[in-house]
Parts: sequence; C-alpha cells; structure tokens
Amino acid sequence: MKIRPLQDRLIVKRVAEENKTKGGLFIPDTAKEKPLEGKVIAVGNGKVQEDGKVRPLDIKAGDTILFSKYAGTEIKLDGEEHLILREEDVLGVIEK
Repeated sequence: MKIRPLQDRLIVKRVAEENKTKGGLFIPDTAKEKPLEGKVIAVGNGKVQEDGKVRPLDIKAGDTILFSKYAGTEIKLDGEEHLILREEDVLGVIEK
C-alpha cells in the first residue's frame, strides 16, 4: 500500500534497537522501550501558513530523525509498523 502524508506530516519507520548492550548483556523484549529514532519514508508538501502560503518542510525522505516519546499515530503499512508525525514532533535530524 502506498500512502502520501498531507501538509506537515511525515511517515516514519522506527529504527531497530540493539538486542545487546555495549557491555554484552542481552536485553529481553519485555524490558525494551520503543526507539525514539526513525527513518523518514515520506513527507507532505508543507505547512499552510495563515496567509495561505505553503512553507516547505525542513525534513526530507531518507533523513534519520529523533522524535518525542509519545508523538505521532501508529499505523501498519504492508504488515510493518510506522508512525505518522507532524514536523513539530521532530526533535532533530541525525547527520551521519
């Protein structure tokens, strides 16, 4: 299924977390928290301003981002979990 986000929304796929700590300990699934990092799959056209102009988003498809813990709406696309976020829920872009 293909989906196109509207306005200032993004579709994000969470980045898989490590199962092991740096010290070599394995983390059970029950102790894991959902990662706050994800890869942007698709972006909307931009936010509509009060004067009617559209401001393009600073985030592009393919960017890796950090987002707030309770942000967005979880959806399933082709059996995989994704999030729909607003641009304001993004805390930063990870540059590698």
